[in-house]
Amino acid sequence: MRRHLAAAPDTVRFGMFDAAFPAVLTVRSGDTVTVACVSGGPEVMPAQGSPLTIPAALRAIHEARLERIGPHILTGPIAIEGAAPGDLLEVRIDAIEPNNDWGYCAVRPLAGALPEEFAEFSVSHIAVDRGRGVCKPDWGPELPLAPFFGTMGVAPPARYGRISSREPREHGGNIDNKELTAGARLFLPVWVDGANFSVGDGHGRQGDGEVCVNALEMGLTGTFTFVLHKQAGEVFPRAETPSHHITMGFHETLDGAMRGALRRMIDFIVVRSGLSRLHAYQFSSLAVDFRITQCVNGEKGVHAMLEKRLLA
Repeated sequence: MRRHLAAAPDTVRFGMFDAAFPAVLTVRSGDTVTVACVSGGPEVMPAQGSPLTIPAALRAIHEARLERIGPHILTGPIAIEGAAPGDLLEVRIDAIEPNNDWGYCAVRPLAGALPEEFAEFSVSHIAVDRGRGVCKPDWGPELPLAPFFGTMGVAPPARYGRISSREPREHGGNIDNKELTAGARLFLPVWVDGANFSVGDGHGRQGDGEVCVNALEMGLTGTFTFVLHKQAGEVFPRAETPSHHITMGFHETLDGAMRGALRRMIDFIVVRSGLSRLHAYQFSSLAVDFRITQCVNGEKGVHAMLEKRLLA
């Protein structure tokens, strides 16, 4: 079954996850949902008189003055019938399309990878040509779009209570992994009944690291198919693209994030290949690439990339 979910004041949360949030839509395993997402708080909107138009849905959300903790407007949650703690939710990213003709990239005081060097607030509004699939800053070269959602996650464990969307954790959330474009699959461990998936933080494109704290932040519409795997025993997000297996690590230090991604890749190789942990460790040194996902979200991210053709 195919469903649609719009972004509106009663279908979004502003910058937060909570196991107690009720679902705004319930679907079954195997169903497909097209989800509209908007991006940006009032502080990064174009000035009055700008030729850039604030989407009606985004304007309505601003006018509703919703409770806000973190920076991301998240559409959802979407519950999957029968999902229970211990299950694994597979999110197939079928399509991603820009739904706006501009995005923004901001530098914020005391944020980003060089917080003391760039301490003044600055925001660039960047034109997007959806037909040609490019964006063009007024201060730099034209760049191709490579859209993905920076934030995709299920409800966190109930013991966490209400948490900011800023930090990625075991429920997913603000992963900021640019590999999760259309055709990729994200696997999220389920922590509450229904799983309660939310999505937002649309990125028109991003470099690994997301060093100034923003990508090309913009409205995107995603189409997702949800597949539930019962009692899979996995406790941390992972992903696949058509060409790679991906494991992830989140930690307040890059060293810790690297070790987390590596340990999970070793475990993945052992399960898939039957190699010992020692040989999987050596195989990782020979065949796995480790990349800085982002270094600006409090919990930093590293993702490990293993070409599928190398693991029979």
